[in-house]
Amino acid sequence: MPQTSDWTQQQLTGLDDSHLTVIQLDKQAVRVQQQVQHDLSALVSHAKQDGFSVAVASGYRDFERQRLIWNNKYLGLRPLLDSQGQPLDANTLSPIQRIHAILRWSALPGASRHHWGSDFDLYAINLLPNNTQLQLEPWEYLSGHQSPFYEWLVTHGAQFGFFFPYAQDQGGVAVEPWHLSHKATATTALNTLTEQRLLDTLQQHPIEGCDEVFKHFNHIYTQYVTNISNL
Repeated sequence: MPQTSDWTQQQLTGLDDSHLTVIQLDKQAVRVQQQVQHDLSALVSHAKQDGFSVAVASGYRDFERQRLIWNNKYLGLRPLLDSQGQPLDANTLSPIQRIHAILRWSALPGASRHHWGSDFDLYAINLLPNNTQLQLEPWEYLSGHQSPFYEWLVTHGAQFGFFFPYAQDQGGVAVEPWHLSHKATATTALNTLTEQRLLDTLQQHPIEGCDEVFKHFNHIYTQYVTNISNL
């Protein structure tokens, strides 16, 4: 299994999953980058001791899955939201408006941190009310049923090597209080995922709206890929 310093372009962009291993978290099998497995298991174990049954709502996601999400949103086949989480009609938006609307909530295929096996959308399943489906909306974590777990993550996440890349709205990706990232692993991956590597991948594996993406590629890369919090 490669070390984080040996990332290939295919691994970084979700086209190759050879950097992953499978671990068991309670009854859930989760695919992670090898160097993450101990820290994630420790976080889940300590959270359980403090009364939180942790589950992964979303972990590893490959390029094809991310491309399907992107294409469906671009074509209006999947809900498209504004910055306040309100529905948008894709047909009323220009191509660049669609792209920015997608990027507020969904990563560019090839640039998703979920490609790395280092990033996880977490929740406490025992805090989820009966007959309620997790929405992964900020209110659930900031003031709703997941808020005790979120406070625990804020207090304890760093001691297990994790941080919140989307803790603040910096004009790129919207706030995601559920999204934890293994700092050492993800930092190396992001530093290795150069603008040119990402561009090469998308030129070889086109997505909907790619011509417009290419016109604004530098701005998209700096606003939505490298523009993260360090909390």
